[in-house]
Amino acid sequence: MASHNNPDVGLGRMIGKRTALTPTNRALTFEGTTWTYAEFLDRIDRFADSLREGGITPGDRVGFLGFNHPVFLITMFAAARLGAIFVPLNFRLTASELDYIINDAGVHTIVADDAHKAELDVVRSQLPCERYVSAESGGEGWESLHEILAESPPLLQAAKVAADDVALIMYTSGTTGRPKGAMLTHGNIAWNNVNTLHGMEIGDVSLVVAPLFHIGGLNVTTLVTLQKGGEIVLHRNFDPGAALEAIEQHGVTTMFGVPAMYLFMNQHPKFDSTDFASVGLFVVGGAPVPEPLLRIYNAKGIPFAQGYGLTETSPFVAILEPQFAIDKLGSAGKSPLYSDLAIFDLAGEPCPVGARGEVCARGPNVMAGYWNRPDATAEAIDAEGWFHSGDIGYTDDDGFVYIVDRIKDMIITGGENVYPAEVESVLYEHPKVSEVAVIGVPNDRWGEGVAAVVALRAGEQLTLDELRDFGAARLAKYKLPTRLETVDVLPRNPAGKVLKFKLREQYH
Repeated sequence: MASHNNPDVGLGRMIGKRTALTPTNRALTFEGTTWTYAEFLDRIDRFADSLREGGITPGDRVGFLGFNHPVFLITMFAAARLGAIFVPLNFRLTASELDYIINDAGVHTIVADDAHKAELDVVRSQLPCERYVSAESGGEGWESLHEILAESPPLLQAAKVAADDVALIMYTSGTTGRPKGAMLTHGNIAWNNVNTLHGMEIGDVSLVVAPLFHIGGLNVTTLVTLQKGGEIVLHRNFDPGAALEAIEQHGVTTMFGVPAMYLFMNQHPKFDSTDFASVGLFVVGGAPVPEPLLRIYNAKGIPFAQGYGLTETSPFVAILEPQFAIDKLGSAGKSPLYSDLAIFDLAGEPCPVGARGEVCARGPNVMAGYWNRPDATAEAIDAEGWFHSGDIGYTDDDGFVYIVDRIKDMIITGGENVYPAEVESVLYEHPKVSEVAVIGVPNDRWGEGVAAVVALRAGEQLTLDELRDFGAARLAKYKLPTRLETVDVLPRNPAGKVLKFKLREQYH
């Protein structure tokens, strides 16, 4: 329990206090409807009371499965108001993957939108859930949230939580093995938001198009904007044309996106005519950012804050403040105010400036550990409290960190290390290339070869020789692709990251 000297930094208190401060501010706009903070909190507290009546006590798990929807946020805050733990679920998962996660987390009550109820019904007999709530229309075996809100009184008193109480269990994408549930505490989230507010100017109207179940969608601009009393303009899914329209219509000041989202916006016919005057800052993260893309937006007068982070670090490990965007183009920045960053070699020793090693983070934003996985926790967080990211990076003379690639994505060809992100950044500039992913493929002579998987611009054709000739001026010969595969579109996860393991499986 929180003591008088340790203030409650919980999500539940935050939304209550923010509403008390600015009850008539616009909190949330979704598909033509806007709620004030008072209207938003009323819905949260009515659902919280219903959850309490349904048996939810502090520490119990409440899940949500669906596209971006106000009910995601209502469910999260309602759980937090009771001291319960929120489990956001990836809507791209199969029924069997959901079965594993929901059982692993021990979810008591689950909320789902209409598009995803059927997947849960398929495995319902195997799930531990005691209650199923429909975010939209109800249906057989599903309670209607609409009816719950109409019939439940608002919660009389929110639970107090300690900073180290778990607020969320966010499952990391299981690209290798089963997904693991990162336990993010109320303190993790609060400290990440403090770091964000000191590291970048998050405006008053945030367009949220990245999936909320992902740490980038939830905790880069969304929660910070709500903490400030700003407005969230929420889209169910990312659509580049709709995003450009919303920027003008709602006077959007900030948005978080992965590079692919900004790329698709830039390639949309409306891009050139869109008025970006309201935009104070775009935040980009989730993957290395191609330099040409940054320059396109800079030419529009839009500053970019780049960030680097992970689910396990709530997420910010590094922030590149806009004032350094050009001078340090390609860098992820420096560790934010209340967190630390270090580069360690394989022996666990600090790397000298310029030497490549594993990026590690330490601070109050680092997760409590993995749910039910003390072994994985011990592997990820060392005795000194450093979280080991699995990413390769280095620092320059000024202390700026550069993320080179995932350790597992690195290609070793003829004994030389090739970092796909470096090759992609060059090949992306080819006029015929819409997007590109570079992977390692088996090679009898060199161990691994460099393969470029390219989605071409409409009507274009490209040969391997053309691509190699283009890259030869800026890349060493061993880094040039020895194989070219063309696809209509690259496979991505809901966070926008290219699924390289799928490409490796396909072109092995």
